[in-house]
Amino acid sequence: MEVYLAQPRGFCAGVVRAIEIVERALEKYGPPVYVRHEIVHNKYVVESLKTKGAIFVEELSEVPPKAVTVFSAHGVARSVEDEAAARDLPVLDATCPLVTKVHNQGKRYVSRGRILILIGHAGHPEVEGTMGQVPAPVLLVQSVEEVKALTLPADTPVAYITQTTLSVDDTRDIIAALQARFTDIQGPDIRDICYATQNRQSAVRDLSKLVDVILVVGAANSSNSNRLREIGTEAGVASYLIADGSELNPEWLKDARTVGVTAGASAPEVLVDDVIEAMRRIGPVQVSVLPGREENIEFRLPAQLAAS
Repeated sequence: MEVYLAQPRGFCAGVVRAIEIVERALEKYGPPVYVRHEIVHNKYVVESLKTKGAIFVEELSEVPPKAVTVFSAHGVARSVEDEAAARDLPVLDATCPLVTKVHNQGKRYVSRGRILILIGHAGHPEVEGTMGQVPAPVLLVQSVEEVKALTLPADTPVAYITQTTLSVDDTRDIIAALQARFTDIQGPDIRDICYATQNRQSAVRDLSKLVDVILVVGAANSSNSNRLREIGTEAGVASYLIADGSELNPEWLKDARTVGVTAGASAPEVLVDDVIEAMRRIGPVQVSVLPGREENIEFRLPAQLAAS
């Protein structure tokens, strides 16, 4: 069986930074360190950090007084920041800088008197954080149909921002619908969708031209991993999202001569290796890495940890 690995795949700079913040916090302050929400959406990563002393909680009320607290890569609402400040919790913010950029875009548009529209998935932590960072009502739209259902007059001054991990194609369609719906609209360029998301989606499109089956390594609650699987499916290739090799179903591969493998931005390479090993247990495997875009982006750590 020929196996092609997408390039790039797996960890992005925002995920690397978030995990490093937890690890350095554990080294500097000692365990336990409390992390609000999964630091990134991957069970393997979360369990690995638990073994080092991280404790994951969903609410700050679960954090003891004075305990070192880390906000996840998805970002948090202003109310969460205020609660942490009121409790005098020492906080390390692991919000991806590209998510913070979206927060700032939204605040800027609202300060100019525009009604803000967020393109994203309801209930996703990044969306909840963004809506909670903007000091004004935010309209959330998830589809072209929801754009058509908006009741605002067509000449309302509006602006849009986007969740960083959406499908570039879906987002482009929703932006086009917004631009057709409103006469006075502003928003960032489509290229402002996270670079890592775009690169991984482009790599899957390239992969889909070569293979019979695509395996996306990632968590079921990982937005960007789900988009990769959807892109493979939309390209006409049977595509499956799996957490690791234990979830590989041999039936998926029984008629496949070529298999593509990629990974969401929160999935470590060790899980890609695990999936390949699971394929080797089915039959001989020859692995090649496709040429792709090289990523050299690094984000700075918080000042409290930068010198540690």
